[in-house]
Amino acid sequence: MKGQKFISKSAAQTKLLGIKLAKQLNGNEVIALVGNLGSGKTTFVKGLAKGLGVKDVITSPTFVLMKNYKAKHKTIKNFVHVDCYRLPAGRHGVPGIELTAIGLGDFLNQADTVVAIEWAEKLPKKFKPTIKLNFGVGKKPSERSIGINE
Repeated sequence: MKGQKFISKSAAQTKLLGIKLAKQLNGNEVIALVGNLGSGKTTFVKGLAKGLGVKDVITSPTFVLMKNYKAKHKTIKNFVHVDCYRLPAGRHGVPGIELTAIGLGDFLNQADTVVAIEWAEKLPKKFKPTIKLNFGVGKKPSERSIGINE
């Protein structure tokens, strides 16, 4: 899927793309999601979580910054959802004092964990995700463009 661009015509298609990406993951991946409000990031994460076997309802962790879910996948046991929307861009180094304080570092570089970070553009430039997705609004209100590692 890397190096590809998709046009999703609905929220259901955006979730399905997340499910498909989840099937290609093995653990120890950090997925950066970049895009404006309403561009489909959280909808995609819901599909990603479903594809990893997460049974909980996924909501954006805007105010708590990070949520950890148990995954039921052959190699992935933890799914971590991070939302950097409320963080000032690039503040305090990698991955940011706020993210360090909430324990994100405990989940990075873990063989049984996938981390999805919404608003990853707010992280310092030296932060390098495994996969980067760029989200945009399409020509129609329900359409979303999703580029992988653009």
